[in-house]
Amino acid sequence: MTQDGPRSAAYAECERIVQDGDPDRAVSVGFAAEDRRDGLWALYAFAHETAAIPNHVSQPLPGEIRLQWWRDRLTASDAEPEAAGQGSPVATALIETVRRYDLPVDAFERYLDARIFDLYSDPMGDRREFEAYAGETQSAIVMLSAMILDRSAAPAAAEAAGHAGVAAGAALVLRDADRHRARHQVFVPADILGATGLDASGWLNGGPPTEPARQAMIAFAQDHLTKADAQIGRLATSVRPALLPALYAAHRVTRKTPSATEPLRRLWFYWRTMRR
Repeated sequence: MTQDGPRSAAYAECERIVQDGDPDRAVSVGFAAEDRRDGLWALYAFAHETAAIPNHVSQPLPGEIRLQWWRDRLTASDAEPEAAGQGSPVATALIETVRRYDLPVDAFERYLDARIFDLYSDPMGDRREFEAYAGETQSAIVMLSAMILDRSAAPAAAEAAGHAGVAAGAALVLRDADRHRARHQVFVPADILGATGLDASGWLNGGPPTEPARQAMIAFAQDHLTKADAQIGRLATSVRPALLPALYAAHRVTRKTPSATEPLRRLWFYWRTMRR
């Protein structure tokens, strides 16, 4: 896709944001058809910015206002994306991407509704509630990516996207556990905590007593990863790049910190997944 003027700059800014802040998704874009990459940059920049909102606010209300701003942008009736985006390059690029690929706005609205949970310190409910949350956030981005890549092949990716999103969500909860504890947030499902003798307070305390819950969360992620992985060989290669970041996030769930060989591990995993 070739854009001119402000729109070209908007997509370039989206690419910069993803390259700087989300290497898993950034590398996956290189496996997508070239004419679909701008749309992925826009979607992934949106996902990165909205997921990071809790990092930039100290109270829930400003975060909710920002999420509402995104709802308003996506439902704006302005004829031109630049006007609807109100000067935000990410919003401008995303709005054009939504219109170009006829992406369902209600999926974005559900995503934004789910992100409200990130702003508060209410503990996560049971596994079903976590699966619903991850489905509306992680899995939704996977499916929207698949729709950008190949609309006709995307429906076949729905089951894999659902499981991959939950697996990735669980992996990210473990990766970000210390950050969540600092905010007094508990994303581990209550029934997983209960099964390992913990409650929300026990998880927030951290330390060795939380290791059984961590292992249970790893098993939960790996179960969903196995189910997602079983679907990959049945999918058109055109849509597989949409699943790469979620699959890789789940694949490294047992590793507490990235290794020096992370870029090579990631590239090898993506290459192998694309050729199955």
